[in-house]
Amino acid sequence: MDFPVPLTRGRLVRRYKRFMADVILDDGETVVTAHCANSGSMKTLLVPDAPVWLSAADDPKRKLKWTWEIIQIGSAFVGVNTGTPNKVVREAIQAGVIPELRGYSRIRSEVPYAGRSRIDILLEDDDRPPCYVEIKNVTMKEGDAPSGAVAFPDAVTARGAKHLEDLAAMVAQGCRSVILYFVQRTDGDRVCLDGQIDPAYVTAFREASAAGVEVVCVGCDVDPARGVSVNRMLPFEAP
Repeated sequence: MDFPVPLTRGRLVRRYKRFMADVILDDGETVVTAHCANSGSMKTLLVPDAPVWLSAADDPKRKLKWTWEIIQIGSAFVGVNTGTPNKVVREAIQAGVIPELRGYSRIRSEVPYAGRSRIDILLEDDDRPPCYVEIKNVTMKEGDAPSGAVAFPDAVTARGAKHLEDLAAMVAQGCRSVILYFVQRTDGDRVCLDGQIDPAYVTAFREASAAGVEVVCVGCDVDPARGVSVNRMLPFEAP
C-alpha cells in the first residue's frame, strides 16, 4: 500500500483522549494535532520525542487535517494506523504473497456474518468452501532489539474474543476461518499472545483453535517513503 501523499515528519509530544496526538513538526515550532486511528493502548509505542510521520488530508469537512501513520522506535518503523492492515492484506492476497490464502477467485471486504459482525475479508471460490479472514494489528514489543516476540493484544479486547467465537461458528458451518495477525513493524521474529493483559482473549483463542480456526502471521515493511507491504511470514507461539 502506497501512501497517497508524501508523509510529513515530526516528533511525538503526547497521545491523549485515545484518538488524538500532538506532534511538533520538523521546523521545531509548529505543533499540530493529528487523528490517532488506533483504539488500543499502544503500549511500548508512546515514546515522547520519537520520530513520527503524518499524512495530510485535503477534505475540508475533516475536523483534523493530519493522521498519524508511523512512529520510529529505535531502528524499527511501526505503523500505528489500524485502517492500514485490511488494505495491505487485501493487496497481498491478490498478489499471492500469503501462501495460506492463495487459490480463491473472489475477494470481498467488510461482509456481514455471524449476526451483527462483519468479516474483514471473505475469500470465495466455486470449488472450495469460503474462507473468513479476521485481521488483527500487532505492534506491541518490549525493547528495541531487531528480534524478539511481538505480542497481541495490547489492551483488553472483548470484541477480539467475540471475533474468535464468530470464526469458530463459521468452521462449525463447514467454512474455513483464519485469524491473521498483522505485525505492522519492521522488527520482531515471531508472534505470541499476552495472557497477562487479557487472559479472556487467550481462553477464547484456545477454544477457537480447538474448533478449527487457523492462524496466519505476517510481517511488514513499513517505510515512510514507500508505504506498507507484507514482506515475510512469521511463526506463531501458541499459548
